[in-house]
Amino acid sequence: MLKTTLDKESDKLLACVHCGLCLPTCPTYRQLGNENDSPRGRLYLMRAVAEEKIDISPTYHKHLDLCLGCRACETVCPSGVNFGHLLESARAEMVETKPEKLDWWTRVKNFFVGLVLKQVFTRKWLLNLVWATLKALQRSGLVSLLLKSGLFKYLPAIEFALSLLDKAESQLPKAKELFTDKNELINELRKGYDNDEDFKLAYQVAQFTGCIMEGLFTETNRATTRVLSNNGCLVEIPSTQVCCGALHAHSGFHKTAVMLAKANIDTFMPVTSKNDFPIIVNAAGCGAMMKDYGRLLADDPIYRERAKAFSSRVKDVSEFLATIDLRKASPINTKITYDAPCHLYHGQGVRQQPIDLLKKIPGAEFIPLVGAETCCGSAGIYNLTHPTMARELLTEKIENIKKTTAEILVTGNPGCAMHIGAGLQLAGENTLLLHPVELLDLAYQLA
Repeated sequence: MLKTTLDKESDKLLACVHCGLCLPTCPTYRQLGNENDSPRGRLYLMRAVAEEKIDISPTYHKHLDLCLGCRACETVCPSGVNFGHLLESARAEMVETKPEKLDWWTRVKNFFVGLVLKQVFTRKWLLNLVWATLKALQRSGLVSLLLKSGLFKYLPAIEFALSLLDKAESQLPKAKELFTDKNELINELRKGYDNDEDFKLAYQVAQFTGCIMEGLFTETNRATTRVLSNNGCLVEIPSTQVCCGALHAHSGFHKTAVMLAKANIDTFMPVTSKNDFPIIVNAAGCGAMMKDYGRLLADDPIYRERAKAFSSRVKDVSEFLATIDLRKASPINTKITYDAPCHLYHGQGVRQQPIDLLKKIPGAEFIPLVGAETCCGSAGIYNLTHPTMARELLTEKIENIKKTTAEILVTGNPGCAMHIGAGLQLAGENTLLLHPVELLDLAYQLA
């Protein structure tokens, strides 16, 4: 698989002049200063394996596994090397094709990660049970109590994991409480605006709700539906949609990612259907993965063309809203800043649209965040598998957020929201963390 992928990318790889432009953008290289932990170093290792100059080994795995997959290197690469695709192929070869080349601890870890991703995330009923259990823990107050007790002060990994769980939910309800003291909150879901002469049903869209978003950030999904509806969209939410497969692809479970991609294509693009309306996604990681289905299934004669058509329809919610005339929102007088999820900024190239969307909210003072485009350290499950590196990157991010003095931090990916939210909590900061569409939804609900 790796050799095939490298063959397809051979022209771009050969065009690489080792200019080093990727080095300052790479989080792990900036932290460690090790060439093997830089994009060009990892590419060299991958080429060496593909050309059979070296073999897959625990050391080879270590350097590739430490990569966050943030794809910041792609943004600055003058040769156009698609590092993210190559990394996924290299990991798939290690995890699925030649696991015996890895050390025993890595194989054990991959077994349990695979068990969760392949057995739980592919079964909606089982995944819903997991989400219900986690939500019950949140609402019981036990997690907050354990964090406040200080019992895990000297066990930072456990303390951070608890904080992640504590922040694994939308903060929109809390934002409503804070910003409706002097305003009347409109609680009804505005669908149709029957009495509003200015409202017109102008668009039809499908909404991808995802697994983590729907399970833990349910309010964000509902806010997305409301904002789309408020702006003239007839929103279809297919009930048979499944996980996008991003976590699987990033972790090397290529076959499962392909299976999930096909299921979503069948759901949103049945063979008998001729619809071509946008598929709206509010999670950066999901959007990047779904826009990549065309590449993922390029060698599948049955799904190839449908996959390309599917990917062309996928739009991040901020990307879509930037193309239509938005309804006027009520003022929210507060300071806001924005952190760009890697898979939105680098993976999808959606950079200015979320900021433009935020700037359209009256009263909100936008404060730029230094290093907004650099990875926070979340990177899917990276903050669980590589907690030390993840926390080092998060510390820098938190310091930059504090300097903005913003009351609200906005970001568009659940992993980033949980990771940064946990960091802010442990740093004693009260900064609210919202999705861009949640802030707009709040502004619509204030009268």
